[in-house]
Amino acid sequence: MKLVSWNVNGLRAALNRGFIDAVNGLNADIICLQETKMEQGQAVIDLVGYHEYWNSADKKGYSGTAVFSRSGPVRVQYDMGLPEHDTEGRIIQAEYEDFILVNVYTPNSKRGLLRLPYRMEWEDAFRNYLVKLDKQKPVVICGDLNVAHEEIDIKNVASNRKNAGFTDEERARMTELLSAGFSDTFRTLHPDTVAYSWWSYMGNARANNVGWRLDYFLVSNRLMPKVKAAEIYNTVEGSDHCPVGLVLDV
Repeated sequence: MKLVSWNVNGLRAALNRGFIDAVNGLNADIICLQETKMEQGQAVIDLVGYHEYWNSADKKGYSGTAVFSRSGPVRVQYDMGLPEHDTEGRIIQAEYEDFILVNVYTPNSKRGLLRLPYRMEWEDAFRNYLVKLDKQKPVVICGDLNVAHEEIDIKNVASNRKNAGFTDEERARMTELLSAGFSDTFRTLHPDTVAYSWWSYMGNARANNVGWRLDYFLVSNRLMPKVKAAEIYNTVEGSDHCPVGLVLDV
């Protein structure tokens, strides 16, 4: 089974940048999107053969997630069941026979770290939510986690140490999450590979490969032996993020 995750930074805009051709070329069984910035029905998404599931933010044109799946999940749920965290369309949970998929768009701490305190609350709640799910069935977590976990995951280490996405606090929460029973599939299979999934639109960052690895597939540790490939499709354009992928033997 092939899964793909992509922060499209506005799906309606991505549709004008070759989104359909790009996704068809990836030929995934499950496609998870973040930052859709729309509600279902606001644009024609011409993906044939997929069931669609959407979670949109209360605020129009903001955040949002979507899942496109060739086979219908056993069950689909939205958000964490916590009112303080459930207004921005950030989570879709889809249960399949062999695992529970969680598509997530983690809150950004914002310039000046204005939202870092909220981000820390979110991280603790999300970790607890995943640990509970993991007791039911192995979990696959994918999406824009808005953190470059290790120094290998970011081009400019020194100049970004106190910037959103590379603070000590955010990186420590990622470490806590992995320590709670989950594996970073790409880093496990490619421990020394420098590869990024996000580049600023400024300063020719993508052309110069001045990037960050913000997009992940994590799995429950006991599911890691089923992981056959973890990829970063950094030649696929259409957003400031590129898609990332996972192949599971299930």
